[in-house]
Amino acid sequence: MAKKPVRQKSKKTVKLPRKQAGKQAIKPWTRPEIEEAFRRFQAREPHPKGELKHVNAFTLLVAVVLSAQATDAGVNKATPALFAAADTPQKMAALGEERVRDYVKTIGLYRNKAKNVVALSEKLIAEHGGEVPRSREALEALPGVGRKTANVVLNMAFGEPTMAVDTHIFRIGNRTGLAPGKNPLEVELKLLAAIPAKYMLHAHHWLILHGRYTCLARRPLCESCIIADLCKWPEKTVAA
Repeated sequence: MAKKPVRQKSKKTVKLPRKQAGKQAIKPWTRPEIEEAFRRFQAREPHPKGELKHVNAFTLLVAVVLSAQATDAGVNKATPALFAAADTPQKMAALGEERVRDYVKTIGLYRNKAKNVVALSEKLIAEHGGEVPRSREALEALPGVGRKTANVVLNMAFGEPTMAVDTHIFRIGNRTGLAPGKNPLEVELKLLAAIPAKYMLHAHHWLILHGRYTCLARRPLCESCIIADLCKWPEKTVAA
């Protein structure tokens, strides 16, 4: 009598997750494409400006600190009165934390931000003669100041060709394939390497404004985008 064949145990298989919509590999930009994108940004807005209201390097620094996890519009509603009362580190330190809180209480996280504004003012007086330093290391040593804030101040106050990666630029870098990265620093370094030097001074503002008014988070306005034909996003709503 023939023996029944021994059934061999089948090897376990692991199902690989399907690629999520919009997550497929994006083709890298070529150097001529990057050059053309920024040529168009420049042609449309030769001298872009930041939208945070300020009157000097110090008030710019304070405004950027206050803008963390808040909108520029919201910050701009609170700062005119604050800067009318205190537009120097000495005046801000003299106001004190409680009075600064009263000026900025409409801004999110205002208690901690008021504390940082007074503390950074005191540090500027004690260590920098009341002046905003033109050094990334010195700026990042101030209370409430991180890399992005330092980049904004270096760019806007001192004309340094920095790239401050906020939520808009991070989204654009990844969505369009211009500078994909897992964190803001990765995106920043890729943008610095990719963007031609002649465009770097204003590149930060062009990208922020593009993200704020065209390449929106929920529904990007591809139909009015001036770089839609260059964009590598698979889900863009206009033909290349």
